Amino acid sequence: MATMVDEGGRSPKGNGSAMAFRIHDLPEEDRPRERLLKQGAEALSNAELLAIFINTGVKGENAIQVAQRLLNEFKSLREIARRGAKELADVHGLGPAKAAHIAAALELGRRAAREELRLQKMDSPERVYAYLGEDMSHLGFETVRVLLLNTRMEMVHDEVIFQGSLNESVAHPREVLRCAVVHRAHAFVLAHNHPSGDPSPSEADRNFTRRIRDAAQMMKIDFSDHIIIGAPRSGSRPYFSFRESGML
Repeated sequence: MATMVDEGGRSPKGNGSAMAFRIHDLPEEDRPRERLLKQGAEALSNAELLAIFINTGVKGENAIQVAQRLLNEFKSLREIARRGAKELADVHGLGPAKAAHIAAALELGRRAAREELRLQKMDSPERVYAYLGEDMSHLGFETVRVLLLNTRMEMVHDEVIFQGSLNESVAHPREVLRCAVVHRAHAFVLAHNHPSGDPSPSEADRNFTRRIRDAAQMMKIDFSDHIIIGAPRSGSRPYFSFRESGML
């Protein structure tokens, strides 16, 4: 029987088997929680970090093995993070409570990353994508989102103003401008996603951008950019910027 190895390269110690079925069967220095407290979270593998939230295993697998199977099934933490708690709950060995713990932990990680990005100036499409891409690139429906900025191009408010169907959004310029006026924004960035993954603008996107531009000019609010967010693909940008492309 081959020895199981986690993605960190270690072969966990068991009591005579390839791997103990319970984490408590491992020597204390090999248990994820104890290692985290002594060495810090950065010393643990992805499977070990997940195992802390999974806590208990199932017959034939301890929590680390369940976590490793989860990573093998979804290929990466990023893909696990894209799944909701309901989908994770269907994975053998998880269930609603463990799935909720994992989903909550991954969401906290996303929010911590966004908090840092919020402090940066939203003055480039790269920064807008860095802030919104993780949230919007995997959605199966179109979402229109507005980032409101002050005179220093720092974000003062972030709001979803429309969620649409699989391939159509029907947001109205007045909703965008209402939001900007209410929050007394100096400028704003509009963003929406393409569920197909291709960020190329459609004719409807072009028309919508022109309508927003004209309305913003009348209200004397700076329309900084319109970003279309697609899916990450090798060799191509995962977003389209109207400003960068000279269309705004």
